[in-house]
Amino acid sequence: MHDIRKIRENPAAFDAALARRSLPPVADEILAIDAARRAHILAAETAQAERNKASREIGAAKARGDDTEFERLRALVAAKKAEIAELEEKARAEDQRLTDMLMGLPNLPLDDVPDGDDENDNVEINRWGTPRSFDFEPREHFDIPAAKPGMDFELAARLSGSRFMVLKGAMVRLHRALAQFMLDTHVNDNGLTEMWVPVLVREEAMYGTGQLPKFAEDSYATSNGWWMIPTAEVPLTNTVAGEILDESALPLRMTAHTQCFRSEAGSAGKDTKGMLRQHQFEKVEMVSITRPEDSLDELHRMTRIAEKLLESLLLPYRTVALCTGDMGFSAQRTHDIEVWLPGQNTYREISSVSVCGDFQARRMNARFRRGEGKPEFVHTLNGSGLAVGRCLIAVLENGQQEDGSVWIPPVLHPYLGGKTTISPQGELV
Repeated sequence: MHDIRKIRENPAAFDAALARRSLPPVADEILAIDAARRAHILAAETAQAERNKASREIGAAKARGDDTEFERLRALVAAKKAEIAELEEKARAEDQRLTDMLMGLPNLPLDDVPDGDDENDNVEINRWGTPRSFDFEPREHFDIPAAKPGMDFELAARLSGSRFMVLKGAMVRLHRALAQFMLDTHVNDNGLTEMWVPVLVREEAMYGTGQLPKFAEDSYATSNGWWMIPTAEVPLTNTVAGEILDESALPLRMTAHTQCFRSEAGSAGKDTKGMLRQHQFEKVEMVSITRPEDSLDELHRMTRIAEKLLESLLLPYRTVALCTGDMGFSAQRTHDIEVWLPGQNTYREISSVSVCGDFQARRMNARFRRGEGKPEFVHTLNGSGLAVGRCLIAVLENGQQEDGSVWIPPVLHPYLGGKTTISPQGELV
């Protein structure tokens, strides 16, 4: 959420930042609501002072036997009580209007975020690896003979409908190995604390990280008020909601491997083949909570962590800075890492790392204190480290052989009992 004080101080700058996201100016409307709210609060406080004064004078009027003044003052106290209640209700209504409006506005992009309308305007900032040259026409993951026995789309459709997957045998073992490799690397090499978190969260947790209220249709809600997480960013970031942390506790660096759920609203007909875009999938998520002055360095640190995972798996990738038109709701700046998929002959997103500044912290009231100073809002960051299903796709497509087998990156061999290949029949060998 946005700091109303900054909007008051420089409304033109606020509107200019929103314009970079192709949004109309709203500062005047926000300030009008804010002014009305503050006027009602001031009027209520004035009426309360008048009521208090009249209440003190009632006793004096009674003592001197001035019944007329006594009745006037008593009527005034009653009238002021009703007036105060009305003014406070108006102030609450304006406050809710202001909160709702601010909650629905995205974060403001940092100055160095490239301007643009969509993914075509993203700017490449890094590239690693050379896409492999094949002596045959590379297949997409669902057409590779080694993968076919372990990917059952028909069974998944019977169980749950479209955009679900049942993995079997070598495929599920490779999927699990990838997740374990990511977690071990984060804990042992990157200094992240592994967490096990719920995948069902309260509504306020979704508000805290920005999924609600604007993007309710993108997530699933249960009939009793829980929401199924679209990523572990939601529970991990909300672990500091309502807290005042000591400065010495920062940075907090966390990771979790969870099931994730997305309705994929608005993506009808897009990536319907295979397991690239699913309603249920797994991610290993990274979340950092930092001091404001450290958050940009942490963005680059987290980006590099995700890149090194792909390098360890020998998967070519490129990293792009998202433009203003392609950036997520809560982000100030985002780096997308796109892995090379030879079956599609293109790079596809496998990680998205974002710095959110104090945008989420204000929504969650997550703060820290420097020594004896006043509490300040923390900065929050989140990133995929990595999307497990998409990583499985990349390993399959980049490791496919002409005979239908799949070569497995050496870093995964210890997680598969020393097996190095998936045979054309779908067996680990």
